[in-house]
Amino acid sequence: MTKAGKGFVVAGIASGVGKTTAALALIAACRRRGLVVQPFKCGPDFIDGGHHTRASGRASRNLDGWMLTMERNREIFLRGSETADLSVVEGVMGLFDGVNGRSDAGSTAEIARWLDLPVILVVDASAIARSAAALVHGFSSFDPALKVAGVIFNRVAGPSHYQLLQDALDSGSSVQAFGYLPWRKEIEIPERHLGLVTAEENVVPASTLALLGDLAEESIDLNKLLEAAAPAYGKTNDVPPDRRATVHIGVARDPAFSFYYQDNLDALGRAGAEIMEFSPLHDARLPEAVDCLYLGGGYPEVFAQELAANRSMIADVRRAAEEGLPIYAECGGLMYLAREIVTQTGAFPMAAVLPLSVEMTEKLVNFGYREVYLVSDCLLGVAGSQARGHSFHFSRIRDIGNLEMVYRAKSARTGHEEPDGFRVKNVLASYIHLHFLSNPAMAQAFVQYVEHWRSLRRLAVQDVRSEADARGVRNV
Repeated sequence: MTKAGKGFVVAGIASGVGKTTAALALIAACRRRGLVVQPFKCGPDFIDGGHHTRASGRASRNLDGWMLTMERNREIFLRGSETADLSVVEGVMGLFDGVNGRSDAGSTAEIARWLDLPVILVVDASAIARSAAALVHGFSSFDPALKVAGVIFNRVAGPSHYQLLQDALDSGSSVQAFGYLPWRKEIEIPERHLGLVTAEENVVPASTLALLGDLAEESIDLNKLLEAAAPAYGKTNDVPPDRRATVHIGVARDPAFSFYYQDNLDALGRAGAEIMEFSPLHDARLPEAVDCLYLGGGYPEVFAQELAANRSMIADVRRAAEEGLPIYAECGGLMYLAREIVTQTGAFPMAAVLPLSVEMTEKLVNFGYREVYLVSDCLLGVAGSQARGHSFHFSRIRDIGNLEMVYRAKSARTGHEEPDGFRVKNVLASYIHLHFLSNPAMAQAFVQYVEHWRSLRRLAVQDVRSEADARGVRNV
């Protein structure tokens, strides 16, 4: 039986109520008290987790009730929390919002029940007073199996406004108020088309985190909140010790590329990969001795001009692809491998590894969870393998042509199936962000594919050298 530190779930009544702001404030304040805080994010979101990582100093991890089983979520939580004093789990959307309207599958509530953690409900109080009690009562009584331990009100006008809210709870709900965060422009995190601006762009600097910590200390009863946190117990499956690194995977990491599930990278590490980060924005060349590239998602469209201007990096990536280097690309990585990215300000040439163009759109395209079936052997496994992931992008592909596709992707919302997963030589690219732990064999298959490719390359090099040596002997 594994025991993790105490923890709680920070959930909202809806999207946009300030869950991330509240979570960051609590992380900053608790860390200031000397606690080791481990953050988690419910759902497939990458951006909030990046801010958690900055605030806590520990990599945030994703929990997801649709992509991953209950057992896998518990394992991720318990392993991540094992050396922490406190775990803060930020929810997704509203507390009960999930894959469909018939159940809470894929919701924050489901994760809270699976982990047996209390819920701290965040309520946007900017235009509400006594009605807050009715709202909180509805959320706390909707699912008797869920423990709503207390409320944090956000965007509160001041102490007198908070007193109204607290009086309302005292008279109309059994749920206690832990405190509030005032409305302050300085703590509002900027947004763009995919959500909040990423942590890599430093929109929540240390000064803002310090202010959030100050506000939490001043206006939230942290002692009462920490008393409400619950310890997590559970059993994790035995995981073999990490293999000695046998391959080197270059992972694109900079303001243009930052969308990665930390547990994907960890799974690759356990399978025998050493991660070598590089920047398509700023580095002139790929890392030396790299055996594979992993190009994650992000905002390449925002940095399209800078990416296009780094011609030496683009040439290096194109040369590597032509020479057969295994490359795995998701969403933003796919866009970078295209011929061009077309934005409202122009067309910007990219690596041209994939014979297609990407055009930005004004609305989401093919948004939602996807179940992927491999129809051919590829970098991620053998034909017939399955995995789960998520698609979220404001762009579409133009001029696909006759590219080979190795996925059959099924929408969790509509059930619609369509081909996906573009393959050119050893390049595999898709808009879908797959969670490798949805199929425990996937990371191992990835590394074994790279190992096999590297062995073949070494044999080819040896053959060329032997032939050259033979020619040299004959010419003597």
